[in-house]
Amino acid sequence: MDYYLRLAGAENSAFGTIVAADERASLPHARPTDKIITPHSAVLFDWGACCQSYCSDLTRVVFLGKIPPLLKKLYRIVAEAQQRAIDLIKPGLPIGRLDKTARAFIQKKGYGKYFGHGLGHGIGRQGHEAPRLKGNKNKLQPGMVMTIEPGIYLPGQGGIRIEDMVLVTETGCELLTASVPKKLEEMVL
Repeated sequence: MDYYLRLAGAENSAFGTIVAADERASLPHARPTDKIITPHSAVLFDWGACCQSYCSDLTRVVFLGKIPPLLKKLYRIVAEAQQRAIDLIKPGLPIGRLDKTARAFIQKKGYGKYFGHGLGHGIGRQGHEAPRLKGNKNKLQPGMVMTIEPGIYLPGQGGIRIEDMVLVTETGCELLTASVPKKLEEMVL
């Protein structure tokens, strides 16, 4: 992935690329192991590029072959939690409300204890910068760029995280990573 980022014009990677399959995807910041990706694996990719001194950050989960029913269910919950947060984004909204909204939805679906990190973070010259979304009482302002990345991580079973970058505009927001597929049916290879 890093090679293709550079081939496309990136100066370098924004952070260490994460590729985690199956039960390893239950670790939000998984490190490389000897784990073999099989023809039926679910593989989480978290990567970003630096270009003209600005960083990007994106996560997708792809399924090799048939999607296990549990992971299909989790994917749909995470996707809806993310969309609920994105739909709220507009200037003046308390930043922490985004995290509360996504977290409440995941909690309602019975997986709250498996969403162990914040909903997202600011991004710009660094891959992770202010503002952190969880518990933040400041208000969204036009020009802010942040990630929205809910996740559900079931220890020993797998994890689903969907991460996009969002720009706060004068009237709402623009999804900066809209060209990267994320519908469940597009995630099957």
